[in-house]
Amino acid sequence: MNGDMSDATPPDGAEHGDSRVNGDAEPPQPGGVAPRPGTITLAATPIGNVADASPRLRAALEGADVVAAEDTRRLYALARRLGVHVRGRVVAFHEHNEQARTPELLEAARAGDAVLVVSDAGMPGISDPGFRLVVAAADAGIPVTVAPGPSAVLTALVLSGLASDRFTFEGFLPRKAGERQRALTDLAEQPRTMVFLESPRRTHETLRAMAEIFGAERRAALCRELTKTHEEVRRATLAELAEATAAGVLGEVVLVVAGAPPRTVDLDTAAAQALALAAGGMRLKAAAAEVAPRAGARPNEVYRAALAARAADGA
Repeated sequence: MNGDMSDATPPDGAEHGDSRVNGDAEPPQPGGVAPRPGTITLAATPIGNVADASPRLRAALEGADVVAAEDTRRLYALARRLGVHVRGRVVAFHEHNEQARTPELLEAARAGDAVLVVSDAGMPGISDPGFRLVVAAADAGIPVTVAPGPSAVLTALVLSGLASDRFTFEGFLPRKAGERQRALTDLAEQPRTMVFLESPRRTHETLRAMAEIFGAERRAALCRELTKTHEEVRRATLAELAEATAAGVLGEVVLVVAGAPPRTVDLDTAAAQALALAAGGMRLKAAAAEVAPRAGARPNEVYRAALAARAADGA
């Protein structure tokens, strides 16, 4: 992708016009608000059901001078389904060119253009391009606003039946097994509900890893094809979900996992057990590591408690 702001070629039937500052497009539909000149607008697009498109999105698509789209073909397909004409300049804006394209979008806004940013589905900046642009615009003093709308993260969280008062969004886990295991281990004691995006091809392996690291009985929800005809939400334990997906999964997947329950740890008993194993010839660190899972404690907690108990006995 080169660095110029050349227009994407529209498909047959799509309209393209010159960039405008004051805007000569047809008035937006009732309830819509035309994008403001000199402002960058990040707009949410439907995640499955085109009826979820907001009047603001429709107005923004018709009235923006520059539309930065994650996939220009999908943008035009969405516009056709909505029955709107994208008259502004359309440029590609995705993970591979976000850094190079950002200065050009800033310059367009600085020159007075109404700049619209959309992803393939959902809200730009949430596991999609947009974050770097917002940071750069804020640093440059360029106004940024949002046209809110559909979000797979929030939709799945609400449907999951898990606690939604405190949650964390973790995006996609690493693809490599070792890196994924380390990432999940870091989250094993996270008390908040966790929301993950996952490829259907990796969903089964991810659920198996979660069951191993978080615990087989941890509650979770597998949300698939949200807002679409075949929307499905499975609520079960991680072990049950891993078993249910052994034959594969189809469609867009969001995983929602309950946070870790409060730990009740008896370190004195765990330390005594570790010291007993050490007295039988096992290294104390290895003994602490063996005892820790049964006690619901970290190995280093048991090790430090055992050292303290040994020192107290020797005093």
